[in-house]
Amino acid sequence: MAFKRLDPEDFLVSADSVTSTVWSNNSPSLNTYHTSSVQREGSSGPYYLSVYQTSSDLDTAAVQFQIAYGNRQGGGGVNFDQSVSFVSPTTTIYGQYRTLILEDENSSFVWGDTVTGSAGNDFYALSVERARYKETLLPGTINLTLSSSRTDVAYSQIHLTDNSGMVTLPTYYGTQRVYQMISGSDGVAYDAGSGGTGYTLTSGSYGWFCPDISTILLNAAALKGNNVGGNNDGGINLATDTAGDTNAENPVKLYNVISGSTGNTNGNIFELNSQETIASDYIFIRARNSEFNYTENPSFISGSSGEVIYPYFINNPQTFPTTVGLYNDGNDLLAVAKLSKPIQKDFTKEALIRVKLDF
Repeated sequence: MAFKRLDPEDFLVSADSVTSTVWSNNSPSLNTYHTSSVQREGSSGPYYLSVYQTSSDLDTAAVQFQIAYGNRQGGGGVNFDQSVSFVSPTTTIYGQYRTLILEDENSSFVWGDTVTGSAGNDFYALSVERARYKETLLPGTINLTLSSSRTDVAYSQIHLTDNSGMVTLPTYYGTQRVYQMISGSDGVAYDAGSGGTGYTLTSGSYGWFCPDISTILLNAAALKGNNVGGNNDGGINLATDTAGDTNAENPVKLYNVISGSTGNTNGNIFELNSQETIASDYIFIRARNSEFNYTENPSFISGSSGEVIYPYFINNPQTFPTTVGLYNDGNDLLAVAKLSKPIQKDFTKEALIRVKLDF
């Protein structure tokens, strides 16, 4: 067997960004929504809801995202202990996302900039199922439609996106990238042309888009606002219940405005793509004109006499490589590369073979 040691210049590392859809239907748009009655009626149902792309009892059903509701003061949930007020599952959910994103259990969410933003005492969290993406969500591709129970087209829906197309850099909280959720599409506010931010009039932004942890936080106060005529402040009149020691089932309320179950038939879509960086190792195999011209294939040698069966190859040696093996210093085979077709190699020819390893 012929071995040749590779030199450092024979190796090259490259990284490419690959974009793909998030949803199981192999489309950037999700427009059918289903829940599981078993999960919905279970102990976690009032606080945490899984959403499927088809009926949950079908073999093809897969969780697309989850909806949770968090409240800093425990509103919307039943207290763990009746002797301790304001401590419920919604408090736990709020604390989990605060620790995950803000990385500080004493901090609060601020929807918008830190000066004029609205303090976030409660939020809805949409978490994309981990199996739906490989590395991160792609900013600028999120388009989420929410529909109220009104049928007046002018005020019945809001269309949300992130503001990645309007900022040079995202906001960082610890190690997390954060973009503001705004009224607009494809990463730009509808009123950007007139200098607008896409925020609500009274409640700051519509929430946060956290692509690295596949999470969208929606500002409950913004969604609860009016969206009627001259009093329009950008909401959809979402009836979030913040009362203490109450089984409010708030995630179901958000599910209804995402899925269009409120009775509005204008059409709801949830568009989102993922992004993955694929690292590739390129290895360049160079066969000089004087190398790899003699075969060690036993079929070339007569078993009885030990002589070359084909005399033509004595004066004109040549080979037809089909495979490249990559070995370590201990002669252990690590990888095999197959050529699409054999190449002819003799003293008048040189070969350059590029091997690509993706990770």
